[in-house]
Amino acid sequence: MAKTESISVQIAYARADTGAFVTVRIPQGASIAEAIERSGLLGRFPEIDLGINRVGVFGRLTKLTNPARAGDRIEIYRPLLADPKEMRRRRTRSL
Repeated sequence: MAKTESISVQIAYARADTGAFVTVRIPQGASIAEAIERSGLLGRFPEIDLGINRVGVFGRLTKLTNPARAGDRIEIYRPLLADPKEMRRRRTRSL
């Protein structure tokens, strides 16, 4: 039986009061979603819903089904509380 190579990736999640940065080892070819599941962050932060929260690698949006690569920093993003464009419009109107 052939031994599967493993790689190391980092998973990051932050919210206003706290955050987490976890390094995990996953089998080579594992998806972004698998890496997040192995990190344990879904249990620590029950507000994370991978059906809603977007994810990225080094600040670039990516799909959960994409394979993770060695050294990736996978980031879980919180939903925006307000649309930045709408907030600028409101500030402009109030001037």
